[in-house]
Amino acid sequence: MESPRIIAGVTRIVRDVGIAEELAQDALVAALEQWPRDGVPGNPGAWLMTTARRRAVDLVRRRENYARKLQEIGRSLDTTAPPEEPADPEDIDDDLLRLVFTTCHPVLSAEARIALTLRLLGGLTTAEIARAFLVPEPTIAQRVVRAKRTLATRNVAFEVPYGAEREARLADVLDVIYLVFNEGYAATAGDDWLRPGLCEDALRLARVLSGLMPKEPEVHALASLLEFQASRTATRTGPTGEPVLLEDQNRRRWNRMLIARGIQALARADATRTGAPGPYALQAAIAACHAHAHTYEETDWASIATLYGLLAVRAPSPVVELNRAVAVSRAEGPRPALEIIDALTDEPALRDYHLLPSVRGDLLARLGRTAEARTEFERAAGLARNARERELLAARLRSLPTR
Repeated sequence: MESPRIIAGVTRIVRDVGIAEELAQDALVAALEQWPRDGVPGNPGAWLMTTARRRAVDLVRRRENYARKLQEIGRSLDTTAPPEEPADPEDIDDDLLRLVFTTCHPVLSAEARIALTLRLLGGLTTAEIARAFLVPEPTIAQRVVRAKRTLATRNVAFEVPYGAEREARLADVLDVIYLVFNEGYAATAGDDWLRPGLCEDALRLARVLSGLMPKEPEVHALASLLEFQASRTATRTGPTGEPVLLEDQNRRRWNRMLIARGIQALARADATRTGAPGPYALQAAIAACHAHAHTYEETDWASIATLYGLLAVRAPSPVVELNRAVAVSRAEGPRPALEIIDALTDEPALRDYHLLPSVRGDLLARLGRTAEARTEFERAAGLARNARERELLAARLRSLPTR
């Protein structure tokens, strides 16, 4: 949870995200060695940051002239704040946001920008990022290594850019924040379905960004989407951490304050938009449909299916089509939805995506094709890498009629 903050803080000193990540890891190793012996400090995050920054200064001292660098960075990290940034009316003092914009620099490819930021900001493993991108793990590993090397060799500044340069990087920044939130909302692997720390960091960044760029409709739309999604977090797992599906959630426990914030942010997105709604505006509108329904049965699935259709045109992807199929199944029945799903079965990006056979199994079960549904759920359970999702799929398999 502390790793992204440490990396961002140390990057201000060493100006190299690759080295900053190594120093953050060194601080975490030091904690593993010292805390069992000396006890956990009262403020673990501050201890880790101080340790990493001390090592950063030691590194700078070794690399450069001791006296000059000591004067620039400070005589004691216990009392010296990080170097101040130049004053600017559009500047914002947020190291995590600087880290996002730095790793979304145009010297990197779009894929490399997002992969590196997810690695540094979200603390995701290469396997988790590969799952989010639906690409092989070695591909992501290569992207991350090359991206770090490029930022270092090109001396990319650690800053939030201004004007046209900021706008040019915005789409990738939004994608990064969205993917970090999604990994926290439904973890791709591990024993826990939720990783709340990732959701909190992504939501905070979305809020900060909406204040930083008040005239950008998609920034407000992303904030709206994450507010709506975060409002359900407390109801998405049961007492032992097991997943609770949308239809079974206690909507009285949805966070009404976050829903209100989502509604307000969506209104700001609409007020600042001059053309057709963007991808995040459409997704926020879908989330709003769920938030406005007092019960699962009251959900306006017809509107949701229509919005997914617009999203499929605005930002086409196999995953959008998969979600559209789910909405169509609720609005029109399982048969037309199955036609959409069957058209996706040969899609390379979904070959190892467990939700495709899971959704197909549900549609087949609703059509009474139990044997086929069983095969699909078995395949989905085999592909799922999250232990909680495997348990959910196993329970769904057990619930099927034996004959």
